[in-house]
Amino acid sequence: MYVLQKLSFIIAKLSENLSASHQNTRMDQFKLYFQLGHEHILDIYGFDHILFVVALCAIYMAQDWKKVLILVTAFTIGHSITLALSTFELVNFRSDIIEFLIPVTIFITAFSNIIRKQNSVKPSVLNLNYFFALFFGLIHGLGFSNYLKSLLGKNESIITQLLAFNIGLELGQVIIVALFMIISAVFTGLFSVSRRDWNLVVSSAIAGIAITMMIEMKFW
Repeated sequence: MYVLQKLSFIIAKLSENLSASHQNTRMDQFKLYFQLGHEHILDIYGFDHILFVVALCAIYMAQDWKKVLILVTAFTIGHSITLALSTFELVNFRSDIIEFLIPVTIFITAFSNIIRKQNSVKPSVLNLNYFFALFFGLIHGLGFSNYLKSLLGKNESIITQLLAFNIGLELGQVIIVALFMIISAVFTGLFSVSRRDWNLVVSSAIAGIAITMMIEMKFW
């Protein structure tokens, strides 16, 4: 299971950095968790988070960068809330249910893109994807909080570590979005693919992958 593989990776990473010296400064801790944050979101084996971020941004083009920045920030806020609540043992959910709900959030977001009207993205409209980014971000945060909270809970500088990890997540998400925006610009600009067709292709592919993930992750 991906969660166990990721847990082993993080434990090894922490051991490598923390066992070498017991005199790590707060800045050392910040750098370590910042690195873990952006490596987590960019990990190709953890493509569920990548798929969700891309699904959120599939309806946007490069000129919509301000809206996209709001989206990825809202997603990070969702991560932060559940990470903090889980770290302080204020929330507790079954991991198998969360692992199933993650592809559900991906499917709902992608399907919403597919049925969306072509001209529904307007500066004056509070887009539904903002809600998806924040609310579904809570679920995605729970997806990796089960193993991260134990690592964070062993140290006193929990606030610093949470901040660093989520800043790392934000950086990783910005990188993912930037790459996707470049690819979108190439297809819609150089190859003259319409915005609507590009959205349908990307969102349909993501929805299909999400369905497969839901079948694999079912908990009943």
